[in-house]
Amino acid sequence: MARRPLPRILSSGSASITRSREFARTAADNATDVLHPLITITRGLRMLAATGRQKWAATPKDRRGPTLSVVAACVLACALMPYGGLIALVTVMGAAAWAGRDRTPAKTGPDEAETARLRSLYEALVPYFSVADDPGPLFSHGGDWEKAFSGYEFDADGRVTRLQVTYPAYFTDSEAASRARIEQLLHAKSGRGREYHFAWDEEGNRLVMSVLGALPTSIGAQRFVTAPGETVLGFTDGDAVQRTVPVHDGDATRDASPVVWRTGARSTEPHLLVIGQPGSGTTTLLRSIALQALQHGDILIVEGSGTGEYAFLTGRDGVLAVECGPAGALATLEWAAHETERRLLATNRARQSGRPAPQDTRRPLWILLDRPSTLAHLAAADGGPDPQELLQVPLRHGRAANVVVVLSDQFDALGTLGETVRTHCRARVVLGHCSREQAESVLGAEPHTTPAPDVPPGRGYARLGTAPVLRLQVPATPDPYDEATGEAQRQAVLGLLPERQAPVEAAVPDGTGVPEPVPPRAVTAAVAVEGLAVGD
Repeated sequence: MARRPLPRILSSGSASITRSREFARTAADNATDVLHPLITITRGLRMLAATGRQKWAATPKDRRGPTLSVVAACVLACALMPYGGLIALVTVMGAAAWAGRDRTPAKTGPDEAETARLRSLYEALVPYFSVADDPGPLFSHGGDWEKAFSGYEFDADGRVTRLQVTYPAYFTDSEAASRARIEQLLHAKSGRGREYHFAWDEEGNRLVMSVLGALPTSIGAQRFVTAPGETVLGFTDGDAVQRTVPVHDGDATRDASPVVWRTGARSTEPHLLVIGQPGSGTTTLLRSIALQALQHGDILIVEGSGTGEYAFLTGRDGVLAVECGPAGALATLEWAAHETERRLLATNRARQSGRPAPQDTRRPLWILLDRPSTLAHLAAADGGPDPQELLQVPLRHGRAANVVVVLSDQFDALGTLGETVRTHCRARVVLGHCSREQAESVLGAEPHTTPAPDVPPGRGYARLGTAPVLRLQVPATPDPYDEATGEAQRQAVLGLLPERQAPVEAAVPDGTGVPEPVPPRAVTAAVAVEGLAVGD
């Protein structure tokens, strides 16, 4: 099916707004340059008028009469003199220009405290950027730091916010351990409590360290402007991605930079793995993904913790099952494996006969599995199979069958994940406070930023396949049934939920004369199993 392009206002709106802002800023700067003399004279006249009022208020009442007489005589003399009015006007304009001039001295370099801080950073880098047999060392004890630091910026407190370092060509910047030592040193010497970004230019032998601002935590659950097959995992820095989407941030609407995860038959990262600490927001991310997936597909939710974090989705259109117990979870995952096989068979037969794939195989099926390690422990205690074994078919063949798997667990259960999960879940997310080594163990690469000192819920890193590691802030998607949830966030989540399903009644009564309601998962599973039987 060909995808219709997004409306022009959605695809190019942010670019036109950016150009308009740049044009307005340029016009304002040019107008300020042209009108600078008039602005200076106006400011000077205002200052002269204020000084005159102060002098008049300070003049005693018995001297105000003679003062007025002197002023009147001066005015009369100027009026009677040849060119007196012009001379008076020029004199007043000159005095106003002198009084309204900019007296702020231009800062041409760092002050004494900033120089001492730069000198300290330079001396700390000497052991790492110098060797004994260098005839002309760039870094040496007591050397010139201005040659090594080609650019620097400070904040109001005198701390470094940006530093550009030029280092010798023989420094082993291609080794991760060498870069990590320099980054750790600059992080400690520049001041902890902030998040730093390090950009290495191996070709030019330059390192740029900059302080990153906090990611916004006020963006909540909402309908994002995305195409089918695109899911917004969260938001990142503006210069990290080349796309923006309009979002509601409080009472205002602005453009934000999203981390978009693409799924489907042509996706190279068809499945997602989320790892985090307790309370880091992994469940929040799964709730956000579930609300977005319900726009174009069906979802199965298996909750290993059993705390009822997804109970608000029960009985909604598109929600096939929400399972918390081991028996129901295993049955649901077994049905998902059979459904994946059925989709593969139906799609293959349709292609062999020259027909398009059936409609039910083109609708995405999402399997959201939260805390599979807990389910594995309970299943092992009952002598049942590991739930990860039932995920092998959806993980290996899910992309061709339009089946998406999302797993979420904690760091202490990272070693229990099977090889199939690690191989096919190429989209990775790490949430919560973690070291760079922990982030690398999940993402496969170290982030180019230092760990954040204060980590709000939903804050972490994301990496899609072999793409760079991005900072991530998950949109706030709390449980609407939780008493601690605010009313605005509760209504935002409830407004995204589809309508409730009509109850399905069984054909065979249970002996009481009243038919029993059949859960949607059982009906769908029965249809899928029957389709497999007929097809075979």
